[in-house]
Amino acid sequence: MAVETRDAVGVIPPRSGAAFELAAGDELTVIDAEGGQVADLLAVSREDIREMLSSGRTLDYAERIYLTTGDKLYSNRSNVMLEIVEDTVGRHDFLLTPCSEATFRLCYDNEPPHQGCHGNLAAALRPYGVEDDAIPVAFNCFMNVPVDGQTGRFKVLPPLSKAGDRIVFRARMDLVIGLTACSAPASNGGSFKPIHYAVRKTGEE
Repeated sequence: MAVETRDAVGVIPPRSGAAFELAAGDELTVIDAEGGQVADLLAVSREDIREMLSSGRTLDYAERIYLTTGDKLYSNRSNVMLEIVEDTVGRHDFLLTPCSEATFRLCYDNEPPHQGCHGNLAAALRPYGVEDDAIPVAFNCFMNVPVDGQTGRFKVLPPLSKAGDRIVFRARMDLVIGLTACSAPASNGGSFKPIHYAVRKTGEE
């Protein structure tokens, strides 16, 4: 029987990342506190870190590329890891992999090198045994990547999210979550802001 719940709130500074644990049934709220900021989210099974969030499985089962309330995020073993239970934006995707040092080297001529979301996720998840090369495509909260239906070409545009917008997930298994405040200028309209998050933990009698 569910008993009293409590909220734990965190702030991820601009261009950084964090990792934390969720138990099955916990709710995670990712908040774009200032507006126009992407967050990369990765989920890893606490029981077996080889089971991770899968963009391919999730998009296959959802049959669309933009995910919102009611959609489920699946693992590489086709198990539901997270379910979206609330969404005030309606534009999130799995289209682009986490930005990395190579992203800045290959895609940005005038930007200083940065380890990007890949490096931030790797650093945050390393204490849990997750190696750099194991990190897959993350779920891009608030990212705005429209795709041309005729040519398949896409554009990376500023997020549609406004200050205080949020997306809420319910954990469907025990998880380790990696979460970033994205470091790529194009993804965030050229500026870098923090991402806030809240974890609601529900105890069991």
